[in-house]
Amino acid sequence: MHKTYFNWSSGKDSSLALYYALQQKEFDISRLITTVNQEYKRVSMHGLREELLDLQAINIGILHQKIQFPAQVSMDSYNETMKRAVLELKEEGYTHCIFGDIFLEDLRTYREKQLEIVNIKASFPLWKRDTKELLLEFLDLGFKAITVCVNAKYLDENFCGRLLDKQFLEDLPSNVDPCGENGEFHTFVFDGPIFTNPIDFEIGEKVLRGYEPSQNDDDDCFVDDKEKKWDTAFWYCDLIPKK
Repeated sequence: MHKTYFNWSSGKDSSLALYYALQQKEFDISRLITTVNQEYKRVSMHGLREELLDLQAINIGILHQKIQFPAQVSMDSYNETMKRAVLELKEEGYTHCIFGDIFLEDLRTYREKQLEIVNIKASFPLWKRDTKELLLEFLDLGFKAITVCVNAKYLDENFCGRLLDKQFLEDLPSNVDPCGENGEFHTFVFDGPIFTNPIDFEIGEKVLRGYEPSQNDDDDCFVDDKEKKWDTAFWYCDLIPKK
């Protein structure tokens, strides 16, 4: 088996990809890796509190490692930090990693090229799957998720802080991918077959925040800052862990 780390985002695509990967005998997944905003102590782009991220890892039962980034980070700085982190994993014997990407060719190419530098092989369990079928399968497997961030360019406030279900899928505008693969929305998964227990939380306030080009979204980090057509506003729903 290949010693493998998993790039964990806290959302539905990561959860489903991990579910599949854990069933494959070729991978020994012994580390979850997540990028975190060190100033706000939240998952990069998703805006999820670290406390809930930690609870996910505890209930999955796999060692979790956070890679810290400032709120604003250049592309060069991002790449250098990630390279150092992956080199450390390489020294620990890791040879493979897994992502939850579905169809963004440029993003996959970026990831593979960066990992090729340090001789790590990437795997993509969900690659080229139909996104509507994936979301329905996600629900049928018993996963439960809530949206924590939606792109205001595509979805209004009402889609933020909403549970994923079949009605959610039916209500999505036709220009929004069913899995939000183009960054239309991000989710927090709080229950499902990879968890020993569901995660309890309360829904907090919703806020609309701007997103500056100098900030890094690792879903879009393969694009040069000068070429990126940046979306400028996102609705965030704060989730508060229950004590």
